[in-house]
Parts: sequence; C-alpha cells; structure tokens
Amino acid sequence: MSFDHIIERSRTGMLLGALLAGCAVVDPSVRLQQADALAGAAGWARHTLPSGGFDLAVWSPAAAQRSATLTVYVEGDGHAWLSAGTVSPDPTPVQPVALQLALRHPGGAVAYLARPCQFQAGALPAACRSAVWTDARYSPHVIDSMNAALDRLMARNGARRLVLVGYSGGGAVAALLAARRADVVLLLTVAANLDTVAWARLQHLSPLAGSLNPADYAAQLARVPQHHWVGADDKVVPPAVLASYAARFPAGARPRVTVVPGYGHACCWQAGWAAMVTPLLPSGE
Repeated sequence: MSFDHIIERSRTGMLLGALLAGCAVVDPSVRLQQADALAGAAGWARHTLPSGGFDLAVWSPAAAQRSATLTVYVEGDGHAWLSAGTVSPDPTPVQPVALQLALRHPGGAVAYLARPCQFQAGALPAACRSAVWTDARYSPHVIDSMNAALDRLMARNGARRLVLVGYSGGGAVAALLAARRADVVLLLTVAANLDTVAWARLQHLSPLAGSLNPADYAAQLARVPQHHWVGADDKVVPPAVLASYAARFPAGARPRVTVVPGYGHACCWQAGWAAMVTPLLPSGE
C-alpha cells in the first residue's frame, strides 16, 4: 500500500470528494505534460538518464550549470495504488511535490530526479514491474539505479559535493543514497518515512519485504548532516515515524527533526520552501 492509498483512506466527506476530483485526470501522459508545463514555465527542461535498466526522468534548468555543489530533489512514491487491493498501472505522481519544491530552490546548481517508471513517455518498459513501486520501491536495484544517475548528474555539472532533498518516499530513497555515498554534505527530507518498518507497523500495512529500511543505516548516516521536517497533522507519515528513525542514532548524533504545526503530508511545504531551506545550504551553493 502506498502513501496515495493512505491519503485516500483517511479522508472523508468534502475532503475525499475534493481529492477524487483532483485525481480525476489519471492518464500518465497528461501528468507528464503537466509536469513539463510546470517546469518549462520556470525555464527547466526534461531529459532522460538510462540508469540500471531504468530510464529516469530528470528536470533541470535549461541553462548550463557548473558548480562545486549540486542539489538533487528526489520524488515520492507517486500514484502507486488505485485502491487497497489494486496496484496502479503507472506510478507517475498526480501531484509531484518534490518537483514543486525543486522549482523553488533558492539558487545554485539543482536538478529533480524522478523515481523509476515515473514520467515515462509512452508505454512502460519491461523493467517496470509493479514491485518497483510497491514492495520493492526501496530495493537494492532501485537504489543502485538512482545512485548511478546521481553519478552522471554530478559529472554533468562538474560537482564534487551533493545535497540530497527527498519528499515522502523520496526521502527514504535519499537517505539510502546518502548512506552509501561519500560526497553527500547535506540530507534534507520532507514528510519522509525514514523508518519504514515503524511506518508500516504504525499504519497497519504489509511490510515492504523487498525494500531496504533507512533506519538500519544509522551508523553510516550519523556522519551526514541532516534536517528532517514533518507536519504535525500528517496522517500519512506521522511524527512518530521520524522519532523512531532519530532514536536509532547515538544520543549525541541524532538528526534534527522539526515538527511543523498545521502542516500535513502534501500541504503546505511549497509556499515557504525557499525560506526554510536557504539557511541550511552549504556555502558556495
């Protein structure tokens, strides 16, 4: 079960009606066109990175970027489930929150990296089995492909340092990437399920049997500067999930977790994002 399904399950009445109306356009090609339009309005262009058997969608500013530091935003799990028992045929997000955040990045070299099988032009390739966006969404294969894509983005921008920003399930991916890389100077997440075992237990979901759990890599992540935000009203990833993740670290090395009053899972990170992130970015961005 994905974040999308928990959202659908948890809302009733007018809120549920509004959500269903907002998701009425489910055609993946339309979602791709909408993302292209959103990014294009900011002067960003899309390209594809073949990586680890997947063709990963990337948006970045059309003008060339050369910088010592590259910030990469990683998208959430997307539209993974249609209902409790029905897997979505395409995981492309209806609302690409990480893309919206990336477009508000305050400066410096930046790129947005979609997850495997999201934002594909045409039919999904054979590598896009449903496990890629369900039980195995954080599998070694998925993380390997994302990691190889980061290597190519770093080389393209001439960067030596990497800032990773992940939204929702993209935060789990970003943490798993940071755990295996030596060039990550900052890890930032928004509404991320960083302890997937605690998250599944809390939400009464089946364990993600084919996936890695970021909380199991606390020893490797203890060396990475981090800041994590979660909404006080988030019913998809409650603050307790972040508390469980932080508790896996030694007392003197626990990452900072900020619980934001009045915020939920998708609302309202975009509006104030630049002000939130600017003080944390490394100098020379």
